[in-house]
Amino acid sequence: MSDTADAPDGSGAAGAGASATGAGLSHRRRRRLGRGTALAVCGALAAAVGAGWAVYAKLDGNITPDEAAAAELARYERERPTALVRGARNILLIGSDTRSGGDNARYGRDSGTARSDTTILLHLAAGRHSATAVSLPRDLMVQVPGCRRADGSRTEPVFTMLNHAFEQGGSACTIRTVEKLTGIRIDHHVVVDFHGFKEMVDAVGGVEVCLSEPIDDKAAGLRLPAGRVTLDGERALGYVRVRKTLGNGSDTGRMERQQRFLGALADTVRSNDVLLNPVKLYPVLDAATSALTTDPGLASLRGLYELARGLRDVPAERVQFLTVPREPYARDANRDQLVKPAAEELFERLRRDEPVAVAPGGHGPYGRDRGRSRETPAGGPSGSASPAPTFRGNTAAEDDCA
Repeated sequence: MSDTADAPDGSGAAGAGASATGAGLSHRRRRRLGRGTALAVCGALAAAVGAGWAVYAKLDGNITPDEAAAAELARYERERPTALVRGARNILLIGSDTRSGGDNARYGRDSGTARSDTTILLHLAAGRHSATAVSLPRDLMVQVPGCRRADGSRTEPVFTMLNHAFEQGGSACTIRTVEKLTGIRIDHHVVVDFHGFKEMVDAVGGVEVCLSEPIDDKAAGLRLPAGRVTLDGERALGYVRVRKTLGNGSDTGRMERQQRFLGALADTVRSNDVLLNPVKLYPVLDAATSALTTDPGLASLRGLYELARGLRDVPAERVQFLTVPREPYARDANRDQLVKPAAEELFERLRRDEPVAVAPGGHGPYGRDRGRSRETPAGGPSGSASPAPTFRGNTAAEDDCA
């Protein structure tokens, strides 16, 4: 008989049973551990989703929808221009000079009204192969229609400066005025005030500009050296608003600075990979969404994302800035009027989504070079055989210090 035979007391069988029991316990422990791990992972995912949703809801809720403007524009739908090209978008950017709220009062006395300090018509080509921003002077003499005031009363139609439209009837009045002036359907609009502008500049870490001469403007509280300078929000606001101490003191130089600054801002967002880095993107989105009042169609993260996604792949050299061809108003040299037919040609080409080109310098008597043309860029609208007229302006790819 083998020495290894089971002992009479059955300890061998008991050992085997204990071993089986231990294996079962170990299996159950592994199952419980597996379930615990799965629950922990699910909990972590749920927390992450919850946190992500909370962030999304916060940013989404930051945006102020301009419901009053939407309702007012709906009343005049029949008189508004018809969009001609599917996929093209026209967005009116309005910089409000309101002194109410936040720290806006430091820029002047709050009169209870606001005018459009800056008005820019941004045209996004179908296919997003180009973006063209056209500055409309605030002192441009235009026909402002009768508009609804904030208190419910209505104004009479009047021939006056463009920035009075915003003062009389807010963004809806400005949109209707611009549509009558240009014949271009405005698809979306964005309003930003002084404080919001500063917050967005600070959120991207400042914007670098190049100054051909030093700036010392006490009224704007701005003192900058010549050369490359990185502007924070406060100094950037002074830079785009200063007028009297730079150039000839007209609004022309100021609009050109605004255009170049917007180009530099776009370049900053691109070069710093803001759109691809969540850590950098969140503060920018938080500042941007808190600063904006938009039409209901843009008043959501999804709406703004769709807009940003369309702009993301536009080459910097195809992001163009120009001022509508204008000249001193015949009855008041301190006011502006459109130069015809150059301005009408610009509006018609944008309306039909046909290309325009820009070049620096004073080409032609009104900033338009009648002797130069460029063919439709690759990827441009099909069937557009006419050459692109060249207007005075710049692109986001240009470097003033080069």
